[in-house]
Amino acid sequence: MSENKAASRYAKSIIDLSQENNALEVVKADMVLVSKVIDGSSELEAILRNPIVPIDKKAGILKDLFGGKVHAITSSFMQLMVTKGRSAILFSASKQVVTQYNELKGIVTAEVSSATALTEQSRAEIIAIVKRETAANEVIVKEKVNPDLIGGFILKVGDKQFDASIANGLNKLKKEFAQGVV
Repeated sequence: MSENKAASRYAKSIIDLSQENNALEVVKADMVLVSKVIDGSSELEAILRNPIVPIDKKAGILKDLFGGKVHAITSSFMQLMVTKGRSAILFSASKQVVTQYNELKGIVTAEVSSATALTEQSRAEIIAIVKRETAANEVIVKEKVNPDLIGGFILKVGDKQFDASIANGLNKLKKEFAQGVV
């Protein structure tokens, strides 16, 4: 079974369990923390992925890092993954929990690359458009400034992309001139 498929199944299990125990919000916040800690420490990720490191050592490290800081469901989940020999996919599973939580709650992430920082008005307009087009309850906007765009923006939502940058328009015009269309 591929890492993503296994991580997705583990994520679904913890989401279902946390819903049954009315702890979904807390567990989701815990998984954000877990993914940030693992992503921020290449040493921790290497230890979790290394099959030579003993299971009890991995469990101890996770307990030292997260003990008392996360919900009991999250703690049990991490211990289960380690004892089942699945610590290598803990990072993927924690990201999958957040992804599945967002799907469950109707939260969509919109990535916007623009030549300059977005104004509050343009951010609000983008949120309104994305909500209307995707029927999302909430939109999280991730902004990135890219001066190479010259002007305009590129909007990505899921696997869809809308390119309204001046650089893209100039490239299209350049291709048309090169083909002799204009």
